This record gives sequence, structure tokens and C-alpha cells, in this order.
Amino acid sequence: MEYQLRKGHNGGGHHPTLRYSCDFVRWIKRNGILMRLIMLIAILTISIPLVTHYYLSNADAPASVSRQTLQVSMENVHAMKPQELKVHLEELHRIRSSVQHELRGLEEKRKDMQNKIDQLTNLITTKTQETRNSQDKLDKVNFEIEQKRKNYEEVMQRAMLYIGAPKQILPQLDDNGDVDPPQASSKCRQHNCFDYSRCALTSHFPVYIYAMEDVVLSKRPVDYFIRSSVANVMTTNPHVTFDPNIACVYLVLIGDTEDHWQGTNSVELEASLRKLPLWKGDGRNHVLLNLARNVSMKNILYSINTDRAIVVQSSFDNSQFRPGFDIVASMLLGKESGYDWKETPSHLPAKRKILMSFEGVLSPYTNRQFDHTHVGVEDVVMSRRLKEVNRTKANSVSDFITEELLKLKGIQGGEFYIEFNCPPLNADPSTVDLSEWWICRTKERLSILKQSTFVLIIAPDDHIVSSTMIQKRLFEALKHGAIPVILGEHVHLPFSEFIMWNKAAIILPKARASELHFYLKTIQDNDILLFRRQGWFIWTTYLSSTSAVINTILATLRTRLSIPASIIRDEQSPSIFPSGIPPKQKQVQSMMPESDDFFPPPELPYPSLKYLRNFTYSTINRDTSWNNVPGPFNLFPNTPFDPLLPSDAKFIGSGLGFRPIGKGSGGTGREFQEALGGNVPGEQFTIIMLTYEREVLLMTSLERLMGLPYLNKVIVVWNSPKPAAPDIIWPEIHVPIKVVRTKRNSLNNRFLPYDEIETEAILSLDDDAHLRHDEILFGFRVWRENREQIVGFPGRYHAWDVNQNNGFLYNSNYSCELSMVLTGAAFFHKYYAYLYSNIMPQVIRDKVDEYMNCEDIAMNFLVSHVTRKPPVKVTSRWTFRCPSCPEALSKDDWHFKERHKCMQFFTRIYGYMPLLYTQFRVDSVLFKTRVPHDKQKCFKFV
Repeated sequence: MEYQLRKGHNGGGHHPTLRYSCDFVRWIKRNGILMRLIMLIAILTISIPLVTHYYLSNADAPASVSRQTLQVSMENVHAMKPQELKVHLEELHRIRSSVQHELRGLEEKRKDMQNKIDQLTNLITTKTQETRNSQDKLDKVNFEIEQKRKNYEEVMQRAMLYIGAPKQILPQLDDNGDVDPPQASSKCRQHNCFDYSRCALTSHFPVYIYAMEDVVLSKRPVDYFIRSSVANVMTTNPHVTFDPNIACVYLVLIGDTEDHWQGTNSVELEASLRKLPLWKGDGRNHVLLNLARNVSMKNILYSINTDRAIVVQSSFDNSQFRPGFDIVASMLLGKESGYDWKETPSHLPAKRKILMSFEGVLSPYTNRQFDHTHVGVEDVVMSRRLKEVNRTKANSVSDFITEELLKLKGIQGGEFYIEFNCPPLNADPSTVDLSEWWICRTKERLSILKQSTFVLIIAPDDHIVSSTMIQKRLFEALKHGAIPVILGEHVHLPFSEFIMWNKAAIILPKARASELHFYLKTIQDNDILLFRRQGWFIWTTYLSSTSAVINTILATLRTRLSIPASIIRDEQSPSIFPSGIPPKQKQVQSMMPESDDFFPPPELPYPSLKYLRNFTYSTINRDTSWNNVPGPFNLFPNTPFDPLLPSDAKFIGSGLGFRPIGKGSGGTGREFQEALGGNVPGEQFTIIMLTYEREVLLMTSLERLMGLPYLNKVIVVWNSPKPAAPDIIWPEIHVPIKVVRTKRNSLNNRFLPYDEIETEAILSLDDDAHLRHDEILFGFRVWRENREQIVGFPGRYHAWDVNQNNGFLYNSNYSCELSMVLTGAAFFHKYYAYLYSNIMPQVIRDKVDEYMNCEDIAMNFLVSHVTRKPPVKVTSRWTFRCPSCPEALSKDDWHFKERHKCMQFFTRIYGYMPLLYTQFRVDSVLFKTRVPHDKQKCFKFV
């Protein structure tokens, strides 16, 4: 039955599914191992997602429980029936689907949570940065509060320490000091014959000059040139007053007369002097200007009792001269003012064709009997005295010198030009001492001077302090670049009280005549050029014109009295805006820092202290001011040569204004940036920006200055004749911006000493210059240690023209040597703005206007001429203009040709090339230095 049933089932074909299922079951039973393998794979397929789900949902459950729960017993699988196994597999599949669904949901939640975590992280980062910024701002505020507290304390200290000079104290006409006069006028000296009561230290040295019509001292008038040139000079001198009641000194112009005093009696002259309305019996504080223009001028004051009046003239007898009281002045051999720059002698070569020259005749009229009937009694007395002198010693000295000079003349090679046989200069023999060497009247005389390295000047006997012959020889030698060699130490050269003639002339005793050859041969080129350059300075400053001589006479009197010179004039700074401020402004937000260096917050603008050394400068720096450019005629607010305090002074009693790094302990990074440190008190700088109709570029450059520390003020020099457009919106930054209207379009306007400049430091910037704040601050710090030099960024140099071999050319190529720093991005002292605009030869400024070029070259020439030092280049920058700015004129080929011409023209004006080379640049101390991780550099990029 069972068999049939199975047979019927198998053979009936009505139930194929059941048949196949039974066959499958039987097949599984016959292949038990294969069945277990399939079951194991199915269980693992379902179990792995379950295990993953379990661990995700029950990560904290004990490991033992997890293993116990998830373990599937292989025995249970064997015990299951196929139908149960199928149901079990379906259940596992359903669980797997459920777990996958939950996993997808969890993944979405995880992503949402991750997004929230990222948002919170960003928020934390933002808040952390805000906190850090707020802390920085708080630190800056605290730092600023501390700085303001120090500033307040310093203001109070300055108010107590620096007592301002009182107002000008002027005397009255009746004011006279009780000074006991000496027994004889020949005993007069500054301390016992001068009335100081009329010359207070703050009197500004008022000088009164008698009108020519009020002084009748001779039958013949004063020489026309002397009379007119002195009158013109005195009208422009800042010390002159027309009120005799307040005068410190009284000037009396005596001579030279048209007939050289030949028709004047000394007795009559003395009587005329005593009749002067302000003479008051003794002539106190009177200055007798007996100025000469001709070597024949007679020493008319020789036998006159001049009482307590100071005598100023070119020729003095030893018995007449009162040292420290009378003044040896130069003759008026030049023009009324200035000199012809075309006559500037070339300082090169150092050694000229002739080593030393001398032309002269000793006493050509010794045996000549000349008529004295036309002269006064005192002239006869003088001549008789000279003839009665024992001439034995004098003649022996003159013979000795003549013999030695003849030996030099005989030396082969033409190194010495000696001439004794020549016609003497036209002069009245009665006015020339018998021991005097007369100047030769030859056409070649000046030509020989131009070819001579040294020129010999033989002084007369020691009873002559100075003479017109010596003065004329000295004037001509210095004018033509020949170095004077003076035989005779007793002679007094012009204004030798303060001029250090040993720097411009060689002064030897006459006994050294036999050693001249050896002595001159030992002098090297650098010393020769030093002598020649100093001689040219003395000639141009003190001797070259009537103006120079008169100003030097007054400066000598003023220096004796320790009265400061007149204050040099500032340039007015008229605004282009009627109200003084731009009509339209916008507040500039703080610029994004171009480096991540810490910079201190901007300070309130404060000026540099000025005129602190008014009275000490005329004493401590007396020799310096008299023997260096620009001379003693002006008082400057500050100079770059003011003395420095020692390092310990800032901590012991003299710390006013100083900001030591780390309060004196030093430091890097933030500690360094918080204080200026250095060797001078804290200060600020002024930016001068020259512009011409480039408003958009200008506004961008001004905005970039926002937040720049230590900036005092920005002065925009508006060089355009057109007014500023009314629709321009000017940036409003943390310091004032002054826009100055100029008189005309001139590049010289960049260096005018504007009265709006209240700091010593000036940063000259072109309107297209692009400098980072850290570069500017580093340049400022370097300048503070090199105040007498130009400190800047783009370097240039002067290159010798190797093709033409006739001078220097301007060169902007990359080079390991430089000699100039362009003033389109450079620091310099305001002192040089005064020198550029008032002292530098006018022809240089004229050439700048002619080419509309070269003002930066002119400034480099000037500073190197004054200091004999090259400029200082900072950082690695070779250019400084922004890349997106319009094409500059400096790209034009003609621009360079003009600069070549400027180099050669300026060299001709100075007589030599003043520029000096330098082979180094300045970077910050720790630049490219590996520092510990807990330390920072001074600047990160410079």
C-alpha cells in the first residue's frame, strides 16, 4: 500500500512540487555535510548584521552576555526539521531587513549629529578667535592706558624740567653795565670792555647800523661797492634793528674810502668817531667796520684811540691788535652775495700738475724814495718806524726762505713753480710793510693756482698780525682749490677765533722752509682732498661775498656772547581746503594686517621736543657748527647729531620718554613690539606724500596707512595747479591728513620744511608706494639708530661710465653695491629738509625744476656731502610700487638720460662725487635665525 502510494505519487505526475520537495529533502538527508555547510552560511549571513546591531545598541553590555546571547548552537541546527529550518531562515531574513532599516536610520542620525558637531566646533573656533581678539583688544587697551599714564607723567615732568625761554629781553638806551674800563684801550678784552647788560641771552642779538648820512668820517665817501653791498646785506639780515634803544651792538662802516684814506687825517677821524650820537664817551659795544677791497687800503686806525670799540679789519699791527676783542676779517673781494657756480674748482685729481707754486717779490720798493706829503703825520711815523727796525734778522730769514725755494725750483720734473722775478701788484708802497712779499701782476698767476696742489704764502715779520696781501693770497688760493701752505705761525687768518684753519691750510714756522719738499710729499690723496674740501667750504661760507663776510662778523660777535643764532624759517603749509579739512570723508575700518606680527595700538599724535639745546649748542658744538656744513648762521629745532645718553642713564635719573624693551630686560615678539627701545626717547614720524592728479591711487595709499603705529601725521603735497575735485571722498584715519597747496608744480616741494611737520623723522612716500606696516615700522626703528643718514627701501648706485670714461651714470640694476636710496620710500631727518631748501646751491634746485626729475638724487648728494656716509638700505625690497599701479615715468628711457645728466651736473657743482658705496643691507636681528618654540622673532618677514 505504501509502495503503491509512493509509486502512484511518483508516477502520477499530478503533484510535481511535492515530488520535487521530497526529492530535495531526501537529497539533503543523503548529503548531510553539505546541508550543514549551507545552514552555517545562512546563519552567518543573518547573524553578522545582528551582531553589528547589537554592538551599536548595546555597546556597554558585558562581553560575556553578548557572547552568550549571540552564540548559535550547531546542535540546534541539526535538530531542526526542514520546515522549521525554513521558518527560522525566514525569521532571520525579516530580522535582517529590520536591522538594515534601523541601521539606515541610525546612519542618518549619525550624520545629523556629525553636522551639529561640526557646527558647534566651528562656533567654538569662532568664539575662541573672538575671545582671543577681545583679549588682544583688552591687552591693547591696557597697554594704551599704561602708555597714556606714562605720557601724562612725562608731560608733568617736562613741565617742571624744561622751563621755556623767557620772552625777548631788550635793553633800554640808558642801560649800561658798570664795567670798569682798562687804563688804556690797547688793554681792552671782551670781559673788561664789552657791556653785556645790553645783550641778554634771549635778546636775539639786535644790531643797529649807523646810516651813512649820519657818519661823516672822511672827506671822500666810502667805496661805492662797499657802501652799497653792505647796505643791501644789512637790510636782509635777521639781527638788524632800526631802533638804537634796543640794540646790543652798533655798527659803524668806516671804509675803505675811494681814495683809500689818503686824504684823511687820523686826528680828524678820531674826533669824528667821538661825535657819534651813541658813542657815549667810550664807544662801548661799537663795532668799527674798516673793510678793505684793495690791497692799498691804509691801516687808518693804527694810531687812533678807538676806546672800547671793537675794530674789524683785514690788516693789523701786533701793537694794535687786541686778541679776543678785535676781529681779523676777510677783504671784500667777491660779489655782493653768492658766487658763480661755474667757477667751482674740481677737487680731482687730488695731486695736480704742480705740487707747490709761489709767485712773489720781496719789498720791491725798499730803496725807492716816495713822497709823504699827501699823507698824514701818522703815516710818516709808521713808515719811519719800519725803516728804523733792525732788518738784520728779518733779512736773514727772508734770504733763508729764498734760498730754499730756489733749491725747490731746481728740482727736475716741474713739481715746483717758483717765481721771484715778476712785476708786483699795483699798490701804494706806503700801505705795505717792508717785510711783505708782494703778489705778482701776471696773467698766468690764476692759471698757475688752478694747476697747483699747494700754494705757498709767506707771512711778513711777526710785528704784522694780518695784512691785505695775505688776505688776497688766501682768498685766491681757496677759490681755485689750491691748499695754502703758510710759513709763519704768528699770522692771524680771517675769523680764526672760531674757524679751525688747520683743517684747510698747512701752517708751519718759517724754519720749516727747508723741509717743505719732504713734508708735502708725505701727504696722501685722502688728506689732500680733505684739505681742499674744507677750504672750499670756508671760502663759500665765510669769504666769498660781502654777504658772507658781514654775516660771519656778526656770527663771531654773537658766538662770543653765547647768544643763539636766528631760528631757521619753516615753510608755511596752506591747505587746499578753505576750512582746512576735506569736505567729504569716510571712516576707514582697520586694515587687515599684512603680517601676523603684533603691533601696538596707535598713540595719540605728539610732537618731537625742539629747541632744547639753544644755549649749549653754541658752546658745546661751537667748533662743530663753525667748521661743518651749514655753518653757525641758523638755529635748528633739532639736528641728527645731538648727543646720546649712555644706556644706564635711562634707568638712573634720565629716563624721561624712554621705552626700553621689556622694561630693560629685553625680549622678542610681543615684548619687542610693545616698546621702541633704542638709544633715544620715544618719538613718532610724519609721512610726506607727493601727488599729482592721481586721486584714486592717492586714496588707496592713504587708506592703507590706517592703524599704523607711531604715525604722527600725513602731509599730502598737492603738486597740481588744479584744486581737488569736490566729489573726492577722503579717508578718515587715526591721524590727521593735511593737504598742502603748493605755489607751483615742483618736485622740490617734497623736501620743503613745512611747519606742519612736528617730528624729527620724515617718511617720504610716493603716492604709488606699497609698503607693509611691518616694513615701515622696521625702517623707522633702523632710522632711529642712524638718524644722520637716509634709511629706505629701493637702492640705486652711481656707476662709472666705462665707455666714455668721463663721469658717473645713474644705475638701477641689481647690484651688490649701492650708494643711493630713493626718497620715494625713505626716512630722513627734517634737518635735511632745511638744508635742501635753504643751504644747498640754488642751481641744483633749478636743475630739478628744469628736468622735473632728480630730486631724490639731489637729496642723496646732499646728505652724503654733509655726513660723508652712504645711505642705509633696509629689507630685501628693490622696488616698492604696487603691481597694479599705472606705469611710472621711471620706465621711460628719457627719464634715465636725464638722471645721467643730473649725476654729472651735481658732481660739477660740488666739485667732487659725494656719494659713497655700501655693500650691506639691514634686516631685523633674528631674521632667518632659528629660535626656540617658546620664543618669537622681532619681525616675521623682515
